[in-house]
Amino acid sequence: MFLHSVNLWNLAFYVFMVFMATVGLWDVFFGFEENKCSMSYMFEYPEYQKIELPKKLAKRYPAYELYLYGEGSYAEEHKILPLTGIPVLFLPGNAGSYKQVRSIGSIALRKAEDIDFKYHFDFFSVNFNEELVALYGGSLQKQTKFVHECIKTILKLYKGQEFAPKSVAIIGHSMGGLVARALLTLKNFKQDLINLLITQATPHVAPVMPLDRFITDFYMTVNNYWILNARHINLTTLSVAGGFRDYQVRSGLTFLPKLSHHTSALSVVSSAVPKTWVSTDHLSIVWCKQLQLTTIRAFFDLIDADTKQITQNPKKKLSVLNHHFIRHPAKHFEENPSIISDLTGTSMWVPVKVSRWTYVAYNESDKIYFTFPLANHRKIYTHVYCQSTMLDTNSWIFGCINSTSMCRQGVDLSWKAELLPTIKFLTLRLQDYPSLSHLVVYVPSIHGSKFVVDCEFFKKETRSIQLPVTHLFSFGLSSRKVVLNTSGLYYNIELLNFGQIYQAFKINVVSKCSGVREEITSIYKLHIPWSYEDSLTIAQVPSSTEISLKLHIAQPENDSHVALLKMYTSSDCQYEVTVKTSFSQILGQVVRFHGGALPAYVISSILLAYGGQLYSLFSTGSCLEYAVMLDKEAKPYKVDPFVIMVKFLLGYKWFKELWDALMLPELDAIVLTSQSMCFPLVSLILFLFGTCTAYWSGLVSSTSVRLLSSLWLAMKRPSELPKDIKMLSPDLPFLTIVLIIVSWTTCGALAILLSYFYYVFKIVHLQACLTTFKNNQPVNPKHSRRSEKKSNHHKDSAVHHLRLSANDAEDSLRMHSTVINLLTWIVLLSMPSLIYWLKNLKYYFKLNPDPCKPLAFILIPTMAILGNTYTVSVKSSKLLKTASQFPLPLAVGVIAFGSAHLYRVPCFVFIPLLLHALCNFM
Repeated sequence: MFLHSVNLWNLAFYVFMVFMATVGLWDVFFGFEENKCSMSYMFEYPEYQKIELPKKLAKRYPAYELYLYGEGSYAEEHKILPLTGIPVLFLPGNAGSYKQVRSIGSIALRKAEDIDFKYHFDFFSVNFNEELVALYGGSLQKQTKFVHECIKTILKLYKGQEFAPKSVAIIGHSMGGLVARALLTLKNFKQDLINLLITQATPHVAPVMPLDRFITDFYMTVNNYWILNARHINLTTLSVAGGFRDYQVRSGLTFLPKLSHHTSALSVVSSAVPKTWVSTDHLSIVWCKQLQLTTIRAFFDLIDADTKQITQNPKKKLSVLNHHFIRHPAKHFEENPSIISDLTGTSMWVPVKVSRWTYVAYNESDKIYFTFPLANHRKIYTHVYCQSTMLDTNSWIFGCINSTSMCRQGVDLSWKAELLPTIKFLTLRLQDYPSLSHLVVYVPSIHGSKFVVDCEFFKKETRSIQLPVTHLFSFGLSSRKVVLNTSGLYYNIELLNFGQIYQAFKINVVSKCSGVREEITSIYKLHIPWSYEDSLTIAQVPSSTEISLKLHIAQPENDSHVALLKMYTSSDCQYEVTVKTSFSQILGQVVRFHGGALPAYVISSILLAYGGQLYSLFSTGSCLEYAVMLDKEAKPYKVDPFVIMVKFLLGYKWFKELWDALMLPELDAIVLTSQSMCFPLVSLILFLFGTCTAYWSGLVSSTSVRLLSSLWLAMKRPSELPKDIKMLSPDLPFLTIVLIIVSWTTCGALAILLSYFYYVFKIVHLQACLTTFKNNQPVNPKHSRRSEKKSNHHKDSAVHHLRLSANDAEDSLRMHSTVINLLTWIVLLSMPSLIYWLKNLKYYFKLNPDPCKPLAFILIPTMAILGNTYTVSVKSSKLLKTASQFPLPLAVGVIAFGSAHLYRVPCFVFIPLLLHALCNFM
């Protein structure tokens, strides 16, 4: 019946939209690089020593615990407290385990063993009972207060030690990072208790799914505090994102706000982290060996030799983090590196006068200094580029001041170099170093190893090539390309007109080499200058390499930089770079950035269809099929223009003042604009996806009712249509009171779910009765119509004792099918708090705070009445016309205020349901 009510064109449209959504979902969940993280292993059996907390604290937080991580002899030694190391506290995230500390804890232990425990770190971890804090925000404040108590408990473990710490470092994974930031909002919290904060895949900007107001209130409190008190916050903070492999928390949410007066915060994507260079998923970011090694190196470089604790110098902390996470010069970190180096000793000095030079070093017995006089090169070239495949940490390139052929001392330029997976390189603009007379490349004496050093002088304009990206709506049918004909080592491809998150492209780099016998490696680095989200692609040439081009962060309005494709190439090869739009990745960006808003658009479409059904019942006396009304009423021009108009008017001061005077919440479209998330036509695309989802969810709910009724008839004796319609059955008040008590004493979502099951049961029973009635009807259609007329006549003559006919039952089922569809989405949105309650049932019988309790008090009696409601009892209601007019403005309200705040959506849904229920009495 449901499919028969839709014409083929509409059905084809719904199928096409499913295909489009599937393409977008595939790009989000599968359209990324393979997992290149190496697994981190423990060398000894990991042990988690439970730290005894004060009795009052343990009683106040019965579900939470504090552990100390250890392995082997270290674990045995530290069972006898106090401790002597440097404390680090690990905070797990949503559904995270305290045991996730073992990867970084084990690596830190191995590093300490390498230096004979001159310094070592003690890794603590909090057990949050794997709470689902990303879905239910009611426990975030409780977790924050517990962490504060843990910090004080940890510091007491070092009491009486010579180098006792006064603060701890915190590593927070996912929501654990937000809890760490929330510590600063506590009244009695001293900021000096934290010396460093590193967050991994933490959504700092906004919640991934704002399913209750406690989450959004918590975010607002934390972010407002950090913004308003930025001048007084001197906590060095590093946020590391996972990149496109992390589809649970998109990397754009992990970037800390950039404030001009708060320079101690860094945000970076793991693919841009030196010596890591891989994208991580949401869980692997805590065990990815490359990233954890980088983190531990940074921790050891942060140690102050005098206090044997993490340094309190904010400049040093920021320098260390920049060294390890932003730009690594292929040298060990030094707080005050010596700029002038001695170049004496028994070494050969070889002058080089050519503009391009290559040296292959193999089993060198003597140290060699190759000198490049700069005077003549300055007249012709603007830049010099040098690279070496020897990835040691020694200085390798210097500058001589006012020298003829050799110099005793030189400026160490190695600190300005940068490390890549297969090379370290240095690019200098000659006019920035007018005092340098020579460039010196140092080749040490080596035995048994081979490496290559290359240098070349070039003009910037010959290596900077502009490549405008293709138009968004070219759908990949057209492309643009550039050919690199010159045999250089380094190129900058400027990707013009690329800076928005809705843009996505495929870049294809084809390399052709001549006369090459050995395997050559080229590196293609996508550099985004306004955020640290670079990514590397390593290619063995000759080859054809495909690179995905899309953003985590849109280009700021006041930023004029251009995204670059930096190519570290071979002089023996020619390269061809082609760019074209990737429509599948554009759909992926829509899903990635706006998929969380889809339930709001689905419910908006259902509300429009619901309003149409109520109006058809008022105007014609019969309820049309849900699919027909969805096709007729669910139109984007009924919703989007109003939202766009209000957003435009809010730009005027008088309207904004009026809006604030009415105490209306901020428009979600403005929130998305502030986060640079407004795509062109995105609301239209989401509305089409929402309408499609509303159609298929309606089909599922209708089919489910029919299947359940068939099961009912197979298990129980067939029932008949009710002879008399009773809106208030004797058991209805009792059931309503019981469910309200359940909501008050346990969990509101549980009561809503039980009410939903009751409502579905009533509708399944009605469907079973109608099926039985039809099966018992005689075949003669005239007799059938005669009996129907007789039934209707009896119905009209008995106002106080309404009878239900087959037509009325079918009308009622059409209406109930839509209501079930609406209620299903409301139940789904309330499920997270129910799951949280069930998971913590052994600790707390009553969910407090409960985001669904107010909704349950209204929805329970409403569903109870609707379960006994039939169209014959409401079609003559004076309230029906008003009830049919409400769904349209409420559908607009869902999009205006619920697309970025999903917890508001049920507030818009219960109003038409309540009016529908009241139609029985008015």
